[in-house]
Amino acid sequence: MSISLQGIIGRGDFERALNFSVADGDVLAITGPNGSGKSTIIHTIAGLISLRSGQLQSDNIMWDAPDSEQWVAPENRSCSVVFQDLRLFPHMNVLSNVAYGLRAHGVNKDEATARSSAVLSRVGLSSFEKRQPNDLSGGERQRVALARALVMEPRVLLLDEPLSSVDSASRAVLRQLLPEVLSGFGGATILVTHDPADVEALASATFGL
Repeated sequence: MSISLQGIIGRGDFERALNFSVADGDVLAITGPNGSGKSTIIHTIAGLISLRSGQLQSDNIMWDAPDSEQWVAPENRSCSVVFQDLRLFPHMNVLSNVAYGLRAHGVNKDEATARSSAVLSRVGLSSFEKRQPNDLSGGERQRVALARALVMEPRVLLLDEPLSSVDSASRAVLRQLLPEVLSGFGGATILVTHDPADVEALASATFGL
């Protein structure tokens, strides 16, 4: 089992009890209306918000257990996030954006460049390495964000509404690309979405809120 969460998440006055697990190679889609806690789940797993109670663990390593005061900092969790707003660095080109996390974790420049180039090829952006984020379409920026997450080789990949901010043509392309990319990912994927078409195209299981 790659990741499991049994407990209560919360943000401000909002709380929700959860109980789910995701195995290696599976894609769990979490669906529900706005305000139901979908993004709060992503932020909790990533370590940006603490659990209110319960346990969050990955590969039998406890990431968050308030009752026993166990906590793993976000930078030490084998977890990558593609946020709704993508959070690309506008002053860096595509290759530097993808390589940023590797360099921040001490990977040398040559290895980081080679690994980043390989992942950009997987998402169909091998000829985009020197472009700036502002010169890309919404769908292309989404693929850069996905490459930046995958290059870290996480055990858990978190996708927060990955297709919500792109036009319909880019959305169709990404719905074809993502299953192929995720089929080569060895860890667990958690997809947050409100769109049934995303669930149909990408998920192997669904958790409704």
